[in-house]
Amino acid sequence: MNLSTKMLAVLSAVFLLAACETAPQGAGGAGGAGSNAMGGAGGSARAGSQEDLAANVGDRVFFAFDSSSLSDEAQKTLERQATWLKQYPNVNVTIEGHCDERGTREYNLALGERRADAAKKYLVSLGVKSSRVSTISYGKERPAVVGHDESAWSQNRRAVTVVAGQ
Repeated sequence: MNLSTKMLAVLSAVFLLAACETAPQGAGGAGGAGSNAMGGAGGSARAGSQEDLAANVGDRVFFAFDSSSLSDEAQKTLERQATWLKQYPNVNVTIEGHCDERGTREYNLALGERRADAAKKYLVSLGVKSSRVSTISYGKERPAVVGHDESAWSQNRRAVTVVAGQ
């Protein structure tokens, strides 16, 4: 891991900790403080929020190089997302498709679209209404991790579920 990647990781961790410390008390939802529908510790993220999704369910799935096929692990994450979305029927989401830096802009926009569509189709197959899920591709334009090696590329080949309106 290079220095900028380490700094980004440290800053991300600090941001997440600060967000957890400043969230309103008692926002754990019907399950009570510190619990959620998935049965884990919910912290103080507002129920049905992006923070709740990311912390308690997982907001992203990852893909192999040049692939839009969902791995078993990705399917499990999307199954948790479907359960979460059914718990919050008024929440709509956008699935963002992303790629690593390799390939042309046009190719990666198309691949990112296929990745977002694969995640959406799986959620819909699990009973989430199609009208609640939109997709967008950012191709290689919004890397999660800056770097020019497999450790960075593997984190950038992803589909991220984002709660709409937040």
